Amino acid sequence: MLWEWLVMPQGLSNAPATFNRLVTQLFRPMRQFVQTYFDDIFVHSRASAGKTAVEAHLGHLREVLMCMRENRLYANINKCIFGAEEIPFLGCFLGKDGIRADPEKVCAIAQWPVPVSQKDLRKWLGLANYLHKYSANYAEMARPLTNLLKMDAVWSWTSEAQQAFEAIKNSLQSAPILALPVEECPSA
Repeated sequence: MLWEWLVMPQGLSNAPATFNRLVTQLFRPMRQFVQTYFDDIFVHSRASAGKTAVEAHLGHLREVLMCMRENRLYANINKCIFGAEEIPFLGCFLGKDGIRADPEKVCAIAQWPVPVSQKDLRKWLGLANYLHKYSANYAEMARPLTNLLKMDAVWSWTSEAQQAFEAIKNSLQSAPILALPVEECPSA
């Protein structure tokens, strides 16, 4: 009896890399309007060549879905987001205006109580560090807090630590929208 896997089996350590390579190679010819990240496929479109953005997007979606069908890849319709101005991705939101921090994560950071131990501070910094790219001079602001995490440091929540804690919170609450790379630019 012959049999074959129809899905990637669990437990193979190289499965994510193998699948990622497959998806990357399949959609490489479409990279003007398709980006992939493991099993996430992002299709983005702009108005061009006399077509509206919606018309262009429908054409791009058709091309992507045909490629998937030809290669026996299937999408879970319940996980798909079609025609959105902005999509959630890796703790942020991607949209036509750029990349912005997830408001829920920013709210969690802003509402966090003052840490009372190194363990509490480490948890808070772990979350805040994830959004560091939205805060100018983050490392400098966080220095008094990271000094409290040193192995030989004695836990003492000083006014300097409180100021750093509040400065990071305020900085992330007024976080900018980061620009998307410009494809025509040589540094992109």
